[in-house]
Amino acid sequence: MRLPAPDRPETDVVRHRLHSLEGTLDWAAVARQARPWVEAVRAHPAPFWALESLLKEFPISSKEGLALMRLAEALLRVPDADTAIALTADQLGRADVAGTAGHTRQSESAVGRLTHAAVALSKKFLPDADGSTGLAARLGARAVVTATVRAVQLLGQQFVLGESIAQALAQSARTHRAQPHVRFSFDMLGEGARTEDDAQRYLASYEHALDAIAASQREAHTPALADGLSIKLSALHPRYEEAQHERVMAELVPRVWALCERAARADLNLTLDAEEVDRLALSLDVAEALVERIAAEHPQWQGFGLALQAYQTRSLELVEHVIAMARRHGVKLMCRLVKGAYWDAEIKRAQEAGLPHYPVFTHKQHTDISYLACARAMLAAPDALFPQFATHNAGTIAALLQMAERSGSRFELQRLHGMGEAVYREVLREPLISCRVYAPVGPHRDLLAYLVRRLLENGANSSFVHQLADPACGVDELLRSPLHLLPTSGLPLPRDLFGPARPNSVGVDLSVRRDRDALLHARQTAVLPAVAEASANDVAAAAQRSLAAVPAWRRSPVTQRAATLRHAADALQTRLPEFCALLVDEGRKTWPDAVAEVREAIDFLRYHAVEAERVMAPVNLPAPWPGVTGETNTLRLHGRGMWACISPWNFPLAIFVGQVSAALVTGNTVLAKPAEQTPGVALAAVRLLHDAGVPTDVLQMLHGPGDTVGDALVAHPGVAGVAFTGSTAVAKLIQRALAAKDGPIVPLIAETGGINAMLVDPSALPEQVCDAVLQSAFRSAGQRCSALRLLCLHEDIAERTLAMIAGAVKELRVGDPARIDTDVGPLIDAEAHGNVAAQIERLRRHGRALWPDRIPQDLAVPHLQAPLAFEVKRIAAVKEEIFGPVLQVVRWSGDAAQVIDDINALGYGLTLGIQTRIDSRAQALASQAQVGNVYVNRNTVGAVVGLQPFGGEGLSGTGPKAGGPHYLPRFCVEQTVTINTTAAGGNVALMAGGV
Repeated sequence: MRLPAPDRPETDVVRHRLHSLEGTLDWAAVARQARPWVEAVRAHPAPFWALESLLKEFPISSKEGLALMRLAEALLRVPDADTAIALTADQLGRADVAGTAGHTRQSESAVGRLTHAAVALSKKFLPDADGSTGLAARLGARAVVTATVRAVQLLGQQFVLGESIAQALAQSARTHRAQPHVRFSFDMLGEGARTEDDAQRYLASYEHALDAIAASQREAHTPALADGLSIKLSALHPRYEEAQHERVMAELVPRVWALCERAARADLNLTLDAEEVDRLALSLDVAEALVERIAAEHPQWQGFGLALQAYQTRSLELVEHVIAMARRHGVKLMCRLVKGAYWDAEIKRAQEAGLPHYPVFTHKQHTDISYLACARAMLAAPDALFPQFATHNAGTIAALLQMAERSGSRFELQRLHGMGEAVYREVLREPLISCRVYAPVGPHRDLLAYLVRRLLENGANSSFVHQLADPACGVDELLRSPLHLLPTSGLPLPRDLFGPARPNSVGVDLSVRRDRDALLHARQTAVLPAVAEASANDVAAAAQRSLAAVPAWRRSPVTQRAATLRHAADALQTRLPEFCALLVDEGRKTWPDAVAEVREAIDFLRYHAVEAERVMAPVNLPAPWPGVTGETNTLRLHGRGMWACISPWNFPLAIFVGQVSAALVTGNTVLAKPAEQTPGVALAAVRLLHDAGVPTDVLQMLHGPGDTVGDALVAHPGVAGVAFTGSTAVAKLIQRALAAKDGPIVPLIAETGGINAMLVDPSALPEQVCDAVLQSAFRSAGQRCSALRLLCLHEDIAERTLAMIAGAVKELRVGDPARIDTDVGPLIDAEAHGNVAAQIERLRRHGRALWPDRIPQDLAVPHLQAPLAFEVKRIAAVKEEIFGPVLQVVRWSGDAAQVIDDINALGYGLTLGIQTRIDSRAQALASQAQVGNVYVNRNTVGAVVGLQPFGGEGLSGTGPKAGGPHYLPRFCVEQTVTINTTAAGGNVALMAGGV
């Protein structure tokens, strides 16, 4: 069976889950059983170091809680004292030790009072935001940081069973002696692999752990009665994603099978931890391959397991799929049901991708319903599954016990180490209940991301752990039945993020086969239009028609013009696969880039429609005040006339449509010149706009070389404005040509490139930096004006970060953009390839290559260039933009502000990336930077229309920013109409008011 699509209407899914639970649960009995547990926990709360106690003192919704969480996430990895002091000052400086941010009463616990006092005292020794300190203060700051580091380490010890598997096994042995019915599933901490070296290191860690666990089991056992191991597939392969399916099956499955054989020989539980939604289908394919082999070679082993997430809208179908898989192969699986740990990330991904619905439930109680429906299905399949229920919710536990008693099925409960201890202290008073503790193992440095995830997951106001620690939440409220449907989504759907007037574009989920197949089918049927080349005479004739069309188009109501753009947007949305195929074929785009570009074009059309209705509405001045009596003053905008729109080949649809739609909707006619390399995509867009209602004379396209058609357009005396995106050199030529013309002064909107930099300080997370660099520098083969060109790494973290980037680059696939698994496609043509090759040769002479060039996978594809990076000695040595997958790297030390000064001195000003966990530093550097777009702790590409208006300054363009609120007025002229309303005999309105 195949799983349904992940993006289904939430209410439909919940109705189905509720129907499946009809007659299954007596919730009044559930609440009666859980009430004594809750009352006992509140009467005898968890120790002060437990998570629930921590969250009670420092809820993550408070400044203190957020500050401590941020410190826990970053402090231990900071290598130098100065950055550690700055980070600690930045975060503790935000804490409200007076208790006004979440604490309305004096803390009741001794640890609470002590901690608040310690934070207040620490702030006295830490520098201000500007970092200025004397010697005494500096010595005090170092002491505070040392104490804070130790505090974070102690906090970590409450959530990690041991820093090595040997320590963890020693601790678990003590627990076994005190609680014989408690087992462990060890989790070797770490991030997902970015490199092959990472994957091999994690593999060795898992192998060692399995051997150690096996050696520690001194009695005969079954997997259900022994300790086990949980592993992450994304830790064992650097490209664990659906697009790399073939490679994953060939390379990852043998690695996991080697672990399965170890576990089978020792008769231990080995569980595949859950991954994100977009990896689910891939995980099931991996699991199917392993189960098939288990059935053939270890049919008696019943220890192989999967973690299943109840917060996914297709979770019940997932459970049914796993049951069917087990029965098909005649094996029994151990399955851990969890609620899910990536909820916020799944919501953000769905919003960014423009999915029709969320793949996870938006209400906690809907997740609770789903969890119980999945549990019922698991308990009903004892021949196929040994259920393992992971939860800290007393109501859920009581419901599970009730269902299990009715079914007679064996099962175990699970909790996280360091969490839920007080609840399970009460639950496990019943000796027949088994419990397994999910126990992280590893150095505290690797614990941090795990700890923050647990804090977010359990510290949310809606979580049971949070509410259990809140005495204001009554027991009846805490144990209220979740078994009812909430009729609306808990969040605006991705389509509704920008309000009812501007629907968000709908994207494509490339992890779903249905969506991939639609794109591949479109490529088989899409036809790239043939485009005739225009001459200078054609320009003159087109201009004559365009000028003649100006008066009528300008007089047309703005609502009509906006409606035309909306019709075009709807048509483009319907034809998204077709236009993606055109971009792949002519623009040499990879599929993800093609989807993103079509969506951007749709967004431009809808945004410009909304903006035009706003900015072109007459404004009575001086609004909102009455002004001088006896007159009215109205400001209104109208189009300038005929615009020349000259767009580039790197975004042949989005930038083309963005320029053209802005000019059209403001009442201008347009002569559009697309790039010579991509006229077919542009012509398809022009035809779509004509079909939507734009008259043919109002929008005309002229294809040809820049030195003939482009020059003729710019030089034509009737041109009222020029919108240009391209190189700085060509923009300056256009500027001079316009200035040399007689007649009106013609505005130029120019968006050009830049030497875009990213500054990384020692507090940044290396994995996050690696991801951001690969996306920013090498996505689209570096052929974006916003692409990263210069990486400025602090010297204390440079070696490790560069090694990670080099290893991750090695895993990228360079080849045919029409393949779903291609990461880096070709440069646009031979000229572009030659220019980049020449610049690479210069860097080989004057810089240091950070990794060797490699041969692309698809040698038959012309103009391929694998990503490269070169280290140079100083920022000033970077003289020009390299428009390809080539990155230059500079190491820095000292003052980050000086780095920004050096970047500013280059004269470009398009994008800047800042990677730091010091919030005040990020704000200060952003204010100092002379660039149009600053991105903090993310990549520097993919600006979203209306959210991240895009454009630069200096050598990077004139502004105003595309996709922003100041763009459309540049296409207009303003007119003020003043009417003397007293001319016909006096001020009637004034006199009517009386004296």
